[in-house]
Amino acid sequence: MPESPSMLKDLYDWTLGLAQHPRALWALALVAFVESSFFPIPPDIIMIPMIIARPNRAFVIAGIAMVASVLGGMLGYAIGAFAYETIGQPILAALGKGDAMAEFSGRFNDVGFWAVLAAGITPFPYKVITIMSGWTAMPLGTFIATSILARGFRFFIVATLLWKFGEPIRDFIEKRLGLMFTLFMALLIGGFMVVKFL
Repeated sequence: MPESPSMLKDLYDWTLGLAQHPRALWALALVAFVESSFFPIPPDIIMIPMIIARPNRAFVIAGIAMVASVLGGMLGYAIGAFAYETIGQPILAALGKGDAMAEFSGRFNDVGFWAVLAAGITPFPYKVITIMSGWTAMPLGTFIATSILARGFRFFIVATLLWKFGEPIRDFIEKRLGLMFTLFMALLIGGFMVVKFL
């Protein structure tokens, strides 16, 4: 069952708090890693205050997020390849994607490159595509290369914007959280429908 808005808000606040931890870079790496296979909050949430606090490290922070996210994506791939029934399917079901993904699996590898690229850049849950990639036996090299491209593009664009504009982006996220989640869901559903009907 999908998380309630209050549960997501609590999880969001907890994740945001990790940015103040003395080992914030390790916390970022952990969040980026687990978000690629099961965690619902994106690493951007912890990146934002870290980059605002130390803009001179913006691209180091983005690089750590990218590497950890791609490694986490490989865990998602392994879940799909070796433990789909016991772990992967329950994760997809919790995201409301179980039945749709089963229906889509026959065509997945025809659009696999674009699916990984789109999920790695957009708000569509990257974890859905990492699990699907392993389950449908997408070539591992294609998956890794596309993940590096997509996650690198996303995190380095975020880092560049934060490095240039700073605090106003943080204010927007903190003051418009409800709107952000609404837009996230709209993009999630819209992205899924586009992929489904390609």
